[in-house]
Amino acid sequence: MEAAFPNVRKRVKGPELGEFMLSIRKSGVRTEDLVFLCIGTDRSTGDSLGPLVGSMLEEAGYAQVFGTLEFPLDASNMIHRLTSLPFMQSSKTFIAIDACLGQSSSIASYQVSNQPMEPGKSVGRMLPPVGNYSIAAIVNHNEGNQYAILQGTSLYRIMTMAKEITAAIAAVFPLESEVGLTPEGELG
Repeated sequence: MEAAFPNVRKRVKGPELGEFMLSIRKSGVRTEDLVFLCIGTDRSTGDSLGPLVGSMLEEAGYAQVFGTLEFPLDASNMIHRLTSLPFMQSSKTFIAIDACLGQSSSIASYQVSNQPMEPGKSVGRMLPPVGNYSIAAIVNHNEGNQYAILQGTSLYRIMTMAKEITAAIAAVFPLESEVGLTPEGELG
């Protein structure tokens, strides 16, 4: 699907995530078109954001979720798992969700884009870009030993941010019948 805006990468706060999701919906994407790539591991507090979002989405009933606390989508298995998905070359719309490190002033905000994400980039990993859209949650500052910083990230911050992402998705792409939504994706 065509993005609702030209190459955009911007920082937003939690309440603005809904606007980003709405821009995806306005481009013609329906709930059943979505595949969530929730990147990270359950072995590090800061890097558990993606799998936590994946588990929350799965528990809410979203079927096309890859990367949960039980079955993480991380650097050790990402290439294998993504190439084995039967619909990777289909018309599905992929939203990549991951934690990242950033400037201290950006902590608890999100870098959203209508472009693929480069998972692991903030910790020096070289993985292929993934997603048609991306949400990178800035969970801590990028200084010193990135692995230690991710490990020492506040679980409360991770939980709060995971809930914000999940709530924005559920508000704009509900699982119930999409009757009642206007063509612009607003509730009618």
